[in-house]
Amino acid sequence: MGDGEGLVTSPDLLSVAGSAPPEPTAEDHWLRVALAHKGISRRRFLGFASAMTALLALPAAMTPQIVHALETKRKPVVVWLEFQDCAGNTESMLRSSNPPIADIVLDALSLEYHETIMAGAGAAAEKVLSDHVAAGDIDILIVEGSIPTAEGGIYCTIGGRTALDILRTTAAASKLVIAVGACAWDGGFPRLGPTGAVGVGDVIGNKPLINLGGCPHNVANTTATIVHYLTFNSAPALDQYNRPLFAYGHLIHDQCERRANFDAGRFVEAWGDEGHRNGWCLYKMGCKGPQATYNCPIVRWNSGTSWPIGAGHGCIACASPRFWERMTPFYERLPGVKMFGVDVDAQTIGLGAIGVVSVATAAHAASVVARKARGRRKVAVAPDGTVGPGPGTEPEPQPIPAGTGTSA
Repeated sequence: MGDGEGLVTSPDLLSVAGSAPPEPTAEDHWLRVALAHKGISRRRFLGFASAMTALLALPAAMTPQIVHALETKRKPVVVWLEFQDCAGNTESMLRSSNPPIADIVLDALSLEYHETIMAGAGAAAEKVLSDHVAAGDIDILIVEGSIPTAEGGIYCTIGGRTALDILRTTAAASKLVIAVGACAWDGGFPRLGPTGAVGVGDVIGNKPLINLGGCPHNVANTTATIVHYLTFNSAPALDQYNRPLFAYGHLIHDQCERRANFDAGRFVEAWGDEGHRNGWCLYKMGCKGPQATYNCPIVRWNSGTSWPIGAGHGCIACASPRFWERMTPFYERLPGVKMFGVDVDAQTIGLGAIGVVSVATAAHAASVVARKARGRRKVAVAPDGTVGPGPGTEPEPQPIPAGTGTSA
């Protein structure tokens, strides 16, 4: 398989007894050939496989299985459909000046149809799609954008066919469907308009479906999902919204680098103030981190360089259900979240606790304050999207449904 820094290759791709190496086919060693062509070393490939194992929250012992699957599986046929959207998910996939291995994996897939980037056009392009639908050989169907249903779906047509018809027939010919972005997941922003827009799951029935919510999706999560499917022939563990738990199983609030400022009661009060310049918590500026579940703080964007909160903007919960309806106004405080450092500042809690005990037990009072703070920090997210205190937390008033516009 080559040495530590050699290109990804193997004896069956090397010349034998001086003869020329065999000409690889699209079905044979597709990823290995693609990585070698890009100059990716064996060491970097193994590092990528380890990173995928970690991102998928799998045991480290699974890494060799992922390596074997990626090196030996048949090159999957992928079709990408784009409907009522802004093309932000396509842009998220394409925009990288120095593509990491994750992007190469997506690029090396047999992407047979993607109207934004394919060379073909018109009848020739549509014939490619219809041929694969007729053959029923589509391994993965990726869908971007919502699907209009009003008036028979006439608000989005491609090649004279409605998005509704195209999705139904293509999904029927596919083994797995992946909805990328908020619009494809549950209708997104177009759902609020007159087109009757819905998500993929509302159209395809019981077909195997993975939702990768976000506005846009994160290409690292899409890659990890595909790697899992290629390795185990199944979707990763999913939540009640068919989202992978490895990406959507933890609150952003619990992963945020500004969490310490939240716990200490240090908040940005106005854009550009001292707290904003010092990287304090953005909760009072409308950050939805205490409600949103996503791995944005871990995976990040632009090849892992930054993410919205890191750049000084609050989370708008773009990977949460119906976020355009339930999380607005985006710049108002999320109601119903009462935790240490929010409704009472740290100094008030500290003085109140010390005031009820003698000076001789001040150390004990401090520990009580600490325990109280830890208890009140716990948060639970209800299935309907509301936020409230988690197990072991002191009793609080009933949470107000998010998105009501209430602010303090």
